[in-house]
Amino acid sequence: MSLNKNYEKELAFQADRRRATVEFIKIVSDLWYDKSIELVLFRNQLIDRNVSQILNLHEYAGKFVEKPISIFDSVEIAQAIKSLDIAPSKLDIGKLTYEYHIEDTNYNNASSFIAEKLKGANKKSALLPKDVVLYGFGRIGRLVAREILARTGKGSQLRLRAIVTRGAVDTQVLEKRAALLRNDSVHGEFSGTVSVDAKNIALNINGTTVKIISANTPEEIDYTKFGINNALIIDNTGVFRDQEALSRHLKSRGVSKVLLTAPGKGIPNIVHGVNHLEYNPDTIDIFSAASCTTNAITPVLKVIEDTYEIKNGHLETIHAYTNDQNLVDNFHNKYRRGRAAALNMVITETGAGSAVAKALPKLEGKLTSNAIRVPVPNGSLAILNLELNNKTSLEALNATIKKHALEGDLVEQIKYELSDELVSTDIVGCSAPSIFDSKATIVRKDGKNAIIYVWYDNEYGYSQQVIRLAKYIAKVRRYTYY
Repeated sequence: MSLNKNYEKELAFQADRRRATVEFIKIVSDLWYDKSIELVLFRNQLIDRNVSQILNLHEYAGKFVEKPISIFDSVEIAQAIKSLDIAPSKLDIGKLTYEYHIEDTNYNNASSFIAEKLKGANKKSALLPKDVVLYGFGRIGRLVAREILARTGKGSQLRLRAIVTRGAVDTQVLEKRAALLRNDSVHGEFSGTVSVDAKNIALNINGTTVKIISANTPEEIDYTKFGINNALIIDNTGVFRDQEALSRHLKSRGVSKVLLTAPGKGIPNIVHGVNHLEYNPDTIDIFSAASCTTNAITPVLKVIEDTYEIKNGHLETIHAYTNDQNLVDNFHNKYRRGRAAALNMVITETGAGSAVAKALPKLEGKLTSNAIRVPVPNGSLAILNLELNNKTSLEALNATIKKHALEGDLVEQIKYELSDELVSTDIVGCSAPSIFDSKATIVRKDGKNAIIYVWYDNEYGYSQQVIRLAKYIAKVRRYTYY
């Protein structure tokens, strides 16, 4: 009899918990669409999540801070946020809930706590939205499009206005572009609507029109003809890589800034969160978001360098195959990349070791690097073998990374992973470019050598960094509380 009573109690609790989650989802949506206030849970997106996903994120949050983070607490904090009149913001409700648990004796209720914590949110001026044009529509371009359009909300930040492709654009081409955006073999179905507007040579995405422009060169486009002004061009073609070539975009009417989604020459190479504040978008017009691997390793390397000082080291990246490799054995300009990508592990080069120094000059000449392309379509792993000047231990090193994943300037960049069972498919879709595998860390007995494993979604995680940098360049970064 007692077993049945316990079971009934469990059912009742689960029903209450799921009912509270439904309420939480409504508040998250209301804040986003009514006030342009975005709630996240330890950097994890909450918009367009279902009940089970929200509850699973709360379970992760509790393990991360080693204290219970319940959905009932989140509802209380979210209601308090909703009651305030604050500027467009991005707020970590996980961090706020965690701090409320610690500091609740200092406040009468959640509303007074939130009012004190978010008092700075009233000081931000209104944002001026930025028109965005995607120049190229490949793997990164489509993911960036997905994310901008899924997070458009009231349109107070980035507004995707056009996509530039090569070749003639007819109804069949538009249908194919729409299909590639709508469905992705790695990242799944787009959580929105995509239809073709053949009359206007455009795609209608989530009810907004995105013009498809055919052009062979950047200079030939007059974006103002399409009502696009002062735009940020996100070039993801990989064709234009240096200052001179990328400057061609600025010759087009309606363009003010350019962002390259690859390492660039003669332009700032930026890992957002690490060195973006060193470059003023008021005085610089062309930026590079560096590479996916550079974005993965640089945040962790910064923490290690600042804490322990790196004497030297080697980076080996185990990287998913990419579109520049051959599907079957065939001629390729680079050694080994001509062999069938889905059948072979392929040793190749990477410039990530030296590229890190562009964001962290202290590491100039200290890192060697190499890469192995492996037969997976997405999800990569960087192994850092580091000699340190200052001693540490496995526990101390992990604690250092965890601290920076919880608070500070790198919370968007570093995810501290707790799982013993982590494999590459588990990190697909992670918004952090750097996923620190705490269970794999090795520290030599003398404390001077550390081997660190950093996972990264080389497509999605990198695309998130591109968008973060785009918001900084466009000056549409909201008030944040992390």
